[in-house]
Amino acid sequence: MTIEQSPAHSEVLNVYDGFGRIYGSAWGPNIHYGYWENDADDSSVEKATDRLTDLMISGLAARPGQRVLDIGCGIGYPAQRLVRTCDVDVVGITISRIQVSDATKLAAEAGLADRATFQYGDAMDMPFPDGSFDAAWAFESMWHMPDRGQVLSEAARVLRPGGRLAVADVIQRDPVTPEGREVLDHVVEHYGVRSLGTVDEYRTALADNGFVDVQITDITDNVIRTLGLMADAVETVRDELAELVGEEQAASLLDFMRKFGSVPESGYLFLTAVRG
Repeated sequence: MTIEQSPAHSEVLNVYDGFGRIYGSAWGPNIHYGYWENDADDSSVEKATDRLTDLMISGLAARPGQRVLDIGCGIGYPAQRLVRTCDVDVVGITISRIQVSDATKLAAEAGLADRATFQYGDAMDMPFPDGSFDAAWAFESMWHMPDRGQVLSEAARVLRPGGRLAVADVIQRDPVTPEGREVLDHVVEHYGVRSLGTVDEYRTALADNGFVDVQITDITDNVIRTLGLMADAVETVRDELAELVGEEQAASLLDFMRKFGSVPESGYLFLTAVRG
């Protein structure tokens, strides 16, 4: 089956090549959650999103000269920060040709074209030989994957023994109430999400694919304000969003974005593991 023929891939493309680009125009280049130290932390979105990237970088612990895989790279801003911080080479993959083009252009403008490269690729069938990378990360891309276990299997395959993996992902926290289920189901239906994983599912999938030294931290309290702030940002481009998806759909998207940031079932994890 080709990428173009996959309904799952089409759903993700609709999000990131469609209204996701409108989100990005309002939110900024780091199209991911932010990290705040505590409730009193009044850091800007720019600082908070960089801080979450830095958490991922610290978890990866990449060394100068290493080759790092960015699974679901988006437009490549976290990859640029990783290159600058750790002096590594990054290869990013995405199923969006628009993102490949944007990420490549932005890396060139930043003077990093030779250190951060991006290509079209399926995370569930990676176009790389075994043991190609020293480290890998998946930065808010796993919740879009039809089979997270298959992605972890591929990550284990392309990582060298001892290679580190870092993942930041939106998850489901149990127990799930009827109100929470309504919100989670809406997110799955409209945001190119196949399902929301749990901490227990991640532990099992990592073990099944030979990862060891697994460390999983629930950082929901540090990142959850992102949803309300993102809704506020998208409100500033509501007309463009309504033009793309219709006023009713735009109102629903904004409403559920705020609800997703308020229900206790909406969670977020940060994990690191080592390829055994």
